[in-house]
Amino acid sequence: MKKNMGGADRIIRTLVAVVLGVLILTGRVHGALAVIFGLIAAIFLVTSAMGFCPAYIPMKISTCKSGAPANK
Repeated sequence: MKKNMGGADRIIRTLVAVVLGVLILTGRVHGALAVIFGLIAAIFLVTSAMGFCPAYIPMKISTCKSGAPANK
């Protein structure tokens, strides 16, 4: 599993996850939307921590500075 996420990508995902978490915890969103936001936040945090996004593989996207494709 080769890293395919650069630093900026990881920071943005983490910030989005935090914002979604705040929306859930403050009660701004609830019900099914809160569950969806929670799942998205969890996925964003895990992929940011690993530096790898499986969704980038089919599109051959890599935001790493090396620019190497994800599936090499």
